[in-house]
Amino acid sequence: MRMQLLALLADGPAHGYELKQDLERLLGAAYPQPNVGQIYVTLGRLEKSGLIEGEEVAQSSRPNKKIYRLTPAGREELRTWFEETADEPRVRDEFFMKLALAPRTGLADQISLINRQRREYLRTMRTLSKLAATENRDNRTAHLLIEGAILHLQADLDWLERCQEELEGLEDAR
Repeated sequence: MRMQLLALLADGPAHGYELKQDLERLLGAAYPQPNVGQIYVTLGRLEKSGLIEGEEVAQSSRPNKKIYRLTPAGREELRTWFEETADEPRVRDEFFMKLALAPRTGLADQISLINRQRREYLRTMRTLSKLAATENRDNRTAHLLIEGAILHLQADLDWLERCQEELEGLEDAR
């Protein structure tokens, strides 16, 4: 969440709740809603590390609020983040670890694991498809996020099919 908050502050000063609302508007309902407490904890850490600075602003009928702004060091950190490439392909996949280790334990059948995971991916795809249909059409970012998640799920479903074919082929060869 660090870099997302820095990126939002690059647009101008804001307080924590505004940043939460900005993230929700930008990413839509498909993205897990940010916890305002987590946002304030992260803002505190960013301030301690010198990437942002906060200023108390008095309000007449409410408690003071703290407005945060990006520092030059924060802008440089953000510039570096944008220049970096995204993570490598996922090779530390929790499901794959279950699939690989199941035969050693005797506690789970690999084909049953695949079928259960397939059902979960399909359920998630249906949920995302419904979200795509109800999401504000003007929010292209949220639609791209949903579309990307669906495409990843489709690739995961294809991979599950490949795993099942491979495992069934091994059983047939025995």
